[in-house]
Amino acid sequence: MKKLFFLLVMTVSFMSYGQTITGQWETYDDETNEKKALIEIYKTNDTYFAKIVNSYKSDADKVCENCKGAKKGQKIRGLVIIEDIKKDGDEYNDGTILDPENGKEYKCYLELEEPNKLKVRGYLGFSLLGRTQYWIRKQ
Repeated sequence: MKKLFFLLVMTVSFMSYGQTITGQWETYDDETNEKKALIEIYKTNDTYFAKIVNSYKSDADKVCENCKGAKKGQKIRGLVIIEDIKKDGDEYNDGTILDPENGKEYKCYLELEEPNKLKVRGYLGFSLLGRTQYWIRKQ
């Protein structure tokens, strides 16, 4: 019985440890549900970032015309759109997300709802005033 309990505890701990937000995620258009972009989330030290690997809706040379600062004029492909996210329990927050279509930056938090489904919430001020998208892990 002790061995069975130990095996169960080890299985649960490996499953929860293996769930991470890093990797490649596909985004979908809110209205048409068409595949929009491929995003890669990566970790540097204890902070998470995300960049656009591929845009399915625009050409490879398109640049972020409405972005501000150093991101203005950068190619959409390779553009870092999520910055400074930190893990806090089951959520990842305290960072920002950039909408390359309008160049606006919002506060952001991420939550892994299922191993292959990521909740991405961008908001102004309060998390009640914002928009949520669900990204699907690329298989």
